[in-house]
Amino acid sequence: MKFPRSAKILGNQSDSAPFVCVLLVLVLFMLLAALLPTPGVRFSLLTLPVADDLPGLNGPGLPVAIDSSNRLYWANSIVSEAQLAAILTNAASHSAVPPTLIIEADQSVSYGQVLQLSLLARSIGITNSLLATLPRAPGVASAP
Repeated sequence: MKFPRSAKILGNQSDSAPFVCVLLVLVLFMLLAALLPTPGVRFSLLTLPVADDLPGLNGPGLPVAIDSSNRLYWANSIVSEAQLAAILTNAASHSAVPPTLIIEADQSVSYGQVLQLSLLARSIGITNSLLATLPRAPGVASAP
C-alpha cells in the first residue's frame, strides 16, 4: 500500500482541533498550578521588623526564618533544630569564607529564641549573625 506524498499537516480546520484541545488543556493546567500554594514560609506569616540605615551583608549568607510559632525554616521547609545544625555545619564546611547567619525572625519571636539560634550557629563555627529587617517605606516617619 502506498501512502500519498502530498500529505499536508493541518490541511483543513478539522485537522487543527486536536492540537487546539491539547493546548487548551495545557493552559488550564498551568492556570490551576499557579493558584496552588507553594510550600514554605508565607510572608503573611512572617512579619519582619522595620529599620533604616543598617549594615548589609559582606559575604555569603545562610538565611534561617523563625515564625511566630517558633518553627524554624530552611530553604522554604520546616526543619528541627537538630536538622538545622546538620545543614548549617554542611554549609559552613563547604564555604570558602566564613558565612553569616541571617535570622529572619517574626516580630513576635522572643529574644531568647533568637539568641538560642545564634548560639547554635556559634557552636557550629558561624560567628557572624545578622537580623533581617525590612526598609522603611518612603514618606513614613521613624518612631521615636
